[in-house]
Amino acid sequence: MGQGASRLQRRHVILAGILWAVLTAIGWLLVVADLYPTVGSDEAEDFDDIFRFLLILGVPVFTFVVSAVIYAMFAFRVRGSVPTEDGPVMRGHGWFPRVWLAVTGGLAVFVMVYPGLTGLAELQSDRRAYGWGERDAEVIIQATAFKWQWLFQYPDGTTVSVAAGKELVLPVDTSIRFDVQAADVVHSLWIPAFRLKIDAIPGRTTYMTVKPTKEGAYETDQAYRVQCAELCGLDHAKMLFPIRVVSQAEYESWLASMKQGGN
Repeated sequence: MGQGASRLQRRHVILAGILWAVLTAIGWLLVVADLYPTVGSDEAEDFDDIFRFLLILGVPVFTFVVSAVIYAMFAFRVRGSVPTEDGPVMRGHGWFPRVWLAVTGGLAVFVMVYPGLTGLAELQSDRRAYGWGERDAEVIIQATAFKWQWLFQYPDGTTVSVAAGKELVLPVDTSIRFDVQAADVVHSLWIPAFRLKIDAIPGRTTYMTVKPTKEGAYETDQAYRVQCAELCGLDHAKMLFPIRVVSQAEYESWLASMKQGGN
């Protein structure tokens, strides 16, 4: 390879590297930017941290491929008349492919172990049950899904649904376990502000434990809602239920008012 060709190759590598660095920086800025929904629980904060960690690892790999394709489109495009014959055969060799495979393969194995397997083991504390989080909780709420509504029953017998109560009220800084069932087909209980979701399966009780850490309400922040996340029929998209997270004193006052109202 002559000096001219060598200089040209270095130029391509430098320019493609600059494009890669710029795209990676933009990607990392978007990762750390506050573009996520409301963080309404301890679990939501943990999941967001894991998500950011995976994105920080994945962005350079993604932008490397994108920058290589974009640079090749402009630097090696056909100029002038279109050739009628194939060009010379180009074979990849040397240290770069080996390093690339070693780095990306190592990242894949690392992510499978942490936060993959370690995070799953931490979330699924009781492997004999179907659910996420600790089985012990300060408040246990029975959640029943059916086409296309939700019904929630509190420990004192208070029930809320579309017909009664019309919102799910939860105390802040309190561990809450949802015992989830389905009366007809498979549904899925998902709360965006908490970043947690668990399937509601006919004939089986699943559970999900969460600790809300921030007061909020559906009226001002739509992340505070129960939403069915499993396609379940005609009105699946309308199968949501408002949530309001309040102080412990307000929660107890609300429970008392519901009992006085006969719910």
